[in-house]
Amino acid sequence: MTIGIIGSGAMGAGIAQVVAQAGHPVFLFDLNAAALQRATVGIGTNLRKLAEKGKLDSADAEAAIARVRTCSELQCFAACGLVIEAIVEELGVKQAVFRDVEAVVPASCVLATNTSSLSIASIAAACQRPERFIGIHFFNPAPLMQLVEVIPAVQTRAGLADETKALVQSWGKLPVVCKDTPGFIVNRIARPYYGEAIRLLEEGVADAATIDWALTELGGFRMGPFALMDFIGHDVNYRVTESVFTAFFFDPRFKPSFTQKRLFEAGYYGRKSGRGFYDYRDGATTPEPTRDPALGHQILQRVLAMLINEAVDALALNVASQDDLELAMTKGVNYPKGLLRWADELGLPAVLQTLDALYDEYHEDRYRASPLLRRRVRAGQTFFPAPVAAGTHSA
Repeated sequence: MTIGIIGSGAMGAGIAQVVAQAGHPVFLFDLNAAALQRATVGIGTNLRKLAEKGKLDSADAEAAIARVRTCSELQCFAACGLVIEAIVEELGVKQAVFRDVEAVVPASCVLATNTSSLSIASIAAACQRPERFIGIHFFNPAPLMQLVEVIPAVQTRAGLADETKALVQSWGKLPVVCKDTPGFIVNRIARPYYGEAIRLLEEGVADAATIDWALTELGGFRMGPFALMDFIGHDVNYRVTESVFTAFFFDPRFKPSFTQKRLFEAGYYGRKSGRGFYDYRDGATTPEPTRDPALGHQILQRVLAMLINEAVDALALNVASQDDLELAMTKGVNYPKGLLRWADELGLPAVLQTLDALYDEYHEDRYRASPLLRRRVRAGQTFFPAPVAAGTHSA
């Protein structure tokens, strides 16, 4: 099957590399000739590096490179079986592109968007045949990140999500299927990792370095929330938070912070601009955390309870299956454990007690416990069966 990719930026080029490496002929479309040139050079460099490291046969690398063809006219998609859009996160722009694409592709062609923040249904609504539309959300960088979120819209025909999942698996990826809700799985459930960390900073519980230390050294997260926000860039991270908050009809659980908004407004985007929560300019010193285990565990307990609550609520609302929720957070953002299994290890009553204590202190809806968590605690249930101890036998 020939696959078309709209947009030759980092995501578009990355997706093109993935599908070409999987054996598909690819048409990479962009109106910007310089961007297309950069993309093809980048794809070639990446694949040849894999060959040099012994991770890919040299002949296979060259064959994959040869499968990628560039074009600046949509007519190149005339024989495609799938077209994936990876352009700017603006609804009107995406809708206009798909109107034009639909006039060119065959009736059997599946149309997909790589959006991370927009409603799949709203983009599909621009199409004459929205039943063939679906979300296929890769994570950056697409060649390296295993997780792909597959998101059917309300208009998507029955069976297309399963077909898309099977196709994505054939590319060597780990697909999860989720509802067309704001943030899908990862960008929804991960919000408290940033939001509650900033709240702790604003309250003066600890500084950024100490909070990052607590989450990495005590919690096992690969990057602390402040280092991670600086790495992602506040121009990206803040906008996603604001988008999710708005899309959820201003639910307080997703409320952005003025602290991050001011960094965004000042142009202090993080590593890319030289300043964010940390100072990355030449001569700047890295602040030392306060390595207090009691304080660190307090920070970890609070942030983790909020993350778990969001995962539980996603399960309660059937955003995705229990297994897909766990897979998404371990493979999409590299959390040390799935949040539902982590909840079982901590004990659901302990998680609920932390949330209820926060709600009693603040009386803010952001700390409301998921009804599913409360029901599980009342029933004495866990999310996963307890492991059978060695030497025991079931009747």
